[in-house]
Amino acid sequence: MGFRWTSPLAQVIAVGFICFCCPGMFNALNSLGGGGQVNSKVGQNANVALYTCFAIFGLLSGAIHNKLGPKWTIFIGCSTYVLYAGSLLSYNHNQNGAFTITAGGILGVGAGMLWTAQGAMMMAYPREQDKGKFIGYFWAIFNMGAVLGSVIAFAINFDQTETQSLGDATYAVFIALMGVGTLIALSLCPPSKVTHSNGDHIQIQPFPTWLGELKAIFKLFLDWRMLVLIPMFLSSNWFYSYQFSTVNGRYFSLRTQSLNNILYWFSQIGGSYSFARVLDFQGVNRRTRALWGLFIITVCFVATWIGGIFFQRTFSIQDPHPNHDFKIGRPYVGPLFLYMFYGLNDAAWQTYIYWLMGALSNDATVLSRYAGFYKCIQSSGAAISWRINAVGTPYMTELIICFALLVASIPGALFLALRIKDHSSEESYDLPASSSADKNQQEQHF
Repeated sequence: MGFRWTSPLAQVIAVGFICFCCPGMFNALNSLGGGGQVNSKVGQNANVALYTCFAIFGLLSGAIHNKLGPKWTIFIGCSTYVLYAGSLLSYNHNQNGAFTITAGGILGVGAGMLWTAQGAMMMAYPREQDKGKFIGYFWAIFNMGAVLGSVIAFAINFDQTETQSLGDATYAVFIALMGVGTLIALSLCPPSKVTHSNGDHIQIQPFPTWLGELKAIFKLFLDWRMLVLIPMFLSSNWFYSYQFSTVNGRYFSLRTQSLNNILYWFSQIGGSYSFARVLDFQGVNRRTRALWGLFIITVCFVATWIGGIFFQRTFSIQDPHPNHDFKIGRPYVGPLFLYMFYGLNDAAWQTYIYWLMGALSNDATVLSRYAGFYKCIQSSGAAISWRINAVGTPYMTELIICFALLVASIPGALFLALRIKDHSSEESYDLPASSSADKNQQEQHF
């Protein structure tokens, strides 16, 4: 069949372009350290407000999405990205940190809505054998936004070797692109209109009541499948403050930060897409793929973070700003590759989390709750980590905390991976004897 806007793939690709324009541009700004401001404290505290609100509204956004649908949930979420970028432009002129921090909090509300809706679509729309592929497509398109944003920042600031704030022109371009993404959101179809090539519809549960929806959300805190993944959820954005503010923002010059980010986000594209294909490999059963995936990401992050320890020993928080530039040549290559592997590991980690959750259900309503729960825990960790960064914690301490949280995630992920079966249903998991796993909760299928 030809192209159909109502096909699952078209809708997920559309969400990819929306995230290309909004979270992608935000990631390009955030990965510069302090949102591109010399006074990184403002950006760091804005991130604390952002992720605190994200944690609260991420949990509630499953109910909002299930009531409003993806179009309006994502549209409202995208508009808050425009406000936040505008607050950074405003800060260039009036140094009103309170406005930027408030905008960060508002962005946390909107980001919770956007990412919950996105997660539900990405996990529920594909057929079971294509879930990794859809995650890979989305992640590639989304991260191209961060690549483009970093290219823009690099081009505009190429002649700047000293550390300074981004100029108005850079922020203006980001605001314009975020506005485009906000408008694209209005073109999304309701899930009831999305159909597979054979005419099958996406399965969704009818919205019960607000009270019923909230009860279903809070039941997730009693669901063993979510509980064992909490360490993995918590660690999945914890390392951003260290990587963006300490490694990239502290060690390198402004233009080199932008160059690093081009390659960091580009590494995420390759990392997510190739890893997703492993998770979709049909030659073995899904439990085996889950175990393969966990083994691969464990080896990769252990090797990378051990390398990070050796690198971190070369500078500390007491040192003057090193301000290393890419033109120093050979000494730049090692830190650059380390930073690229940080990006690759991030993509693989989050791809694996989404794939695991997608293996738990095929129902868009259920998966929106899972996505909201994931974003709640993830953002709680990010809020704590950005605060740790903002108060001047020694860099090596930051690194060790990040590494320890990643290691602590493995037992829970392994516990769930060993219980994955080939089809998503309540009967597809070997439940612990003490858990009913909400057997009364209906999970529909394609």
